[in-house]
Amino acid sequence: MPRMLRSFCADDRGATAIEYGLIASLIVIAIMGGMANLGGGSNGMWTRIQNAVLNSN
Repeated sequence: MPRMLRSFCADDRGATAIEYGLIASLIVIAIMGGMANLGGGSNGMWTRIQNAVLNSN
């Protein structure tokens, strides 16, 4: 039992997987924030184009 417990404590594969998961989640959050800002700007652009087309008649 002590040998199994020592090998369990020495195993760091789970910690590495958690670290990679945290890094990936931070990257996804940053991308989502950037897309939200970009989406709001492009929505305004398409609204201006639509208004210009509708008012040109």
